[in-house]
Amino acid sequence: MKKLLHYLIRKGLIALLVSFFITNATYAQHLVFGSNQFKVELGLNFGPTFFLGDLGGHRGIGTTFIKDLNLPITKFMKGFFLSVYPNEWLGFRVAAQATYVEGRDNLIKDMGGAELDRKNRNLDFKSNIAEAYGAIEIFPIMFLKQNDEEYQPKLRPYFFGGLGIFHFNPQGSLTDANGNVTWHYLQPLHTEGQGFPEYPNRHNYKLTQLNIPMGGGLKYFVSETVNLGVELLYRKTFTDYIDDVSTDYIDHDLFIKYLSAANANLALQLNDKAGGSNVTRTQPGDQRGNPKNNDAYFSLALKVGIRLGNNNNTDAASRTRCPERF
Repeated sequence: MKKLLHYLIRKGLIALLVSFFITNATYAQHLVFGSNQFKVELGLNFGPTFFLGDLGGHRGIGTTFIKDLNLPITKFMKGFFLSVYPNEWLGFRVAAQATYVEGRDNLIKDMGGAELDRKNRNLDFKSNIAEAYGAIEIFPIMFLKQNDEEYQPKLRPYFFGGLGIFHFNPQGSLTDANGNVTWHYLQPLHTEGQGFPEYPNRHNYKLTQLNIPMGGGLKYFVSETVNLGVELLYRKTFTDYIDDVSTDYIDHDLFIKYLSAANANLALQLNDKAGGSNVTRTQPGDQRGNPKNNDAYFSLALKVGIRLGNNNNTDAASRTRCPERF
């Protein structure tokens, strides 16, 4: 799995770099590190990642974003980025990152409300995620002050958006009578009938898909060469199957009909894990997930950036001012 993640990061980054430099060929005559026309920045980013999907949550009916975050399963993201700045208010970024997401219904506390159905569902998942993306950065204050060459604040807010590619592969757990836990890949098990003739509108989901990264942050220039930042990076996806849960339960006989004996046995156990003393086994058509909202995930990243090349713009360094000017 780690080799696959690294392979995807390399391939995605190379593709994005090639696309970026083709698109920005008009700036080729300015490719001078540290020049006023074109600045190049290389850096690292890392921080917590949060998953937003069908599993887990809190009191009441499941919703999107902050309300149903389960902090105990916060995971860690790490990656690197390359940004180029033809001027002070506009930047182009390519980045590659690896992270991890997880969701568990058993984290839900029974408050006697609508959350009980999700808790009794008792499903879980985990997945590594490898991603690469390209984005455009906009520094609005610098745009408004672009005609003021004296304006060089240390603290600069920005927002960004772009297009990315990511790879995931969800696993679900089984616990035997002795308490031993094993994890199994879910996509080959067609847990909601994806790809079965009886469900022509449920196509087997692809493990590599596009997403839309977006967000904003603050960048602080420690010096002309080094800057630190904090950034909220949200990924909108086009799939509801990062956690392998989206629609409803299917007839269990279909697993036996279409899958190998080994996979059918796993699917029968992982499709329906409803538990509890007052819980009966589910029926075909019973709600399993909510197809109205696709899955998403976001990270709160700390960033360290280094401006490459010779930085001889001492006059610019001397003009760097404190945050109060913006």
